Amino acid sequence: MVTMVSFHAHPDDECISCGGVMRAAADAGHRVVLVVATRGEHGEIVPGVLADGETLAERRVKETHDAAAVLGIARVEFLGYVDSGMVDTDTNGASGSFWSADVEEAAERLAAILREEDAEVLTCYDRIGGYGHPDHIQVHRVGRRAGELAGTPRVYEATSNRDEFRKMMAMAREGGQDAPDLDPDGFGSPEAELTTRVDVTPWLDAKRAAMRAHRSQIADDSFFLTLDDDRFAMAFGTEWFIRLDGDPAHREDTLFPA
Repeated sequence: MVTMVSFHAHPDDECISCGGVMRAAADAGHRVVLVVATRGEHGEIVPGVLADGETLAERRVKETHDAAAVLGIARVEFLGYVDSGMVDTDTNGASGSFWSADVEEAAERLAAILREEDAEVLTCYDRIGGYGHPDHIQVHRVGRRAGELAGTPRVYEATSNRDEFRKMMAMAREGGQDAPDLDPDGFGSPEAELTTRVDVTPWLDAKRAAMRAHRSQIADDSFFLTLDDDRFAMAFGTEWFIRLDGDPAHREDTLFPA
């Protein structure tokens, strides 16, 4: 058994990009720890979800723990920063925002958890944070530095296969299906840079159930939850990573040492 720490920007990010590998790791007997930089205070709220007097941050913390239970996560920690909001908004530079945090200080907070857990595997995000969100880019910077500070042996950047994504979007539009309004060139990483491809199709039910736990952000009629099983598997059945010391020419199919 080894310990995997998966580092994310906001509640719900964890199930979308790493839900499969986390559930698979837990089922294999590994210890899985989820660390979230913020409580997602500036997320858009699905109407009618919050109880009277309940803040979005309170709800998103609860949703994270509910999703963690589905994914077999043993420990959930929040680093205590504030959601920075979308790119070029006033909240980016607000006091306490994750985007404005000192990278070294934030990395030491994460490194302390890595040391405490004696983590062998760490996931963060790729250099564009998946799609350019300020907090996601900061997860990349802070995660990489924390891995250095803690001496974590295996550090992976969670990403998407940009080339495969472009093909899927074209197929969806040609078939008259809904597709996310995302620029492929600003999404994920080129296939030539990817070192690790993990087939998570056996854990797709858990992945979708974890998404469903984040009711304040992922509505029942959202793109994520209305896909049929085949299209959901096509979109979310593979999780892609870039291992910092990996070789794309010899692609791995797991995050864990043999």
